[in-house]
Amino acid sequence: MGQTIGLISLKGGVGKTTLSASLAVMLANNFGKRVLLVDANYFAPNLGIHMDIISPNKTIHDVLTGTKLSSAIHSKYGVDIIPGNFMFNKEISPLKLKSKLAYAKKHYDFVILDSSPSLNDEVLSTILASDKLFVVSTPDYPTLSCSMRAAKLSKRRNRPISGIIINRVSNPSYEVTLEEIQESTGIPVVAKIREDKSVGKALFKRVPASLNSKRSKFSKELKKLCTALVGEKEKLGMRKFFGKIKKEEANRAVLRGSFYKSLLNGK
Repeated sequence: MGQTIGLISLKGGVGKTTLSASLAVMLANNFGKRVLLVDANYFAPNLGIHMDIISPNKTIHDVLTGTKLSSAIHSKYGVDIIPGNFMFNKEISPLKLKSKLAYAKKHYDFVILDSSPSLNDEVLSTILASDKLFVVSTPDYPTLSCSMRAAKLSKRRNRPISGIIINRVSNPSYEVTLEEIQESTGIPVVAKIREDKSVGKALFKRVPASLNSKRSKFSKELKKLCTALVGEKEKLGMRKFFGKIKKEEANRAVLRGSFYKSLLNGK
């Protein structure tokens, strides 16, 4: 039985779809895993563009309205993909996603969900369907506040966040530090990914960034996360939330700061 990994954020522009595509491709091509990548951003799907699937015949929208899941699967770059269709004009039921994916979990090692950046049933469908959840955020206060609202929603649904992926780090002198993020939220930062020109080049070519530039800083950091997900031993130490490192190598002790704590507690 495979596991479903959900990537969520309540703010666009954080690179969530880029990470979803690259994570799926790396798990398949570098670690030999069977991976299904699903566009769970129903209102504004664009995962297909990242994976060079422009005009799919069947999509996740069709699956949610009764079409057999296997008929909506497309293969590209070593992974299976169920893209979305922004032209779909029938009413869908996002909360059916979990039941629709039950079949897929029997045939894949990982099902990767790229969620909607909205606080509605779309992101809730990903939260409920996932075995592990990761919040994707950039290191600034407005985006982190949105990220913690996503964490709050997950906590209410008994789906705690496994970790935060801090993406698009560009100038640490003017960004929230990883120490502050971890100590304030109580959620470990499992990856820190710097802004990388190779990502934009990959999107222009409609190739996942981890495949287009395998030696980039983006790819190297993402590989650490993949290593943890598959349960292998990372050469430089595993992340805290997988419980495979010594105490002195673990992420910093977590304390809840007032800024993020107020968001988590709904104050």
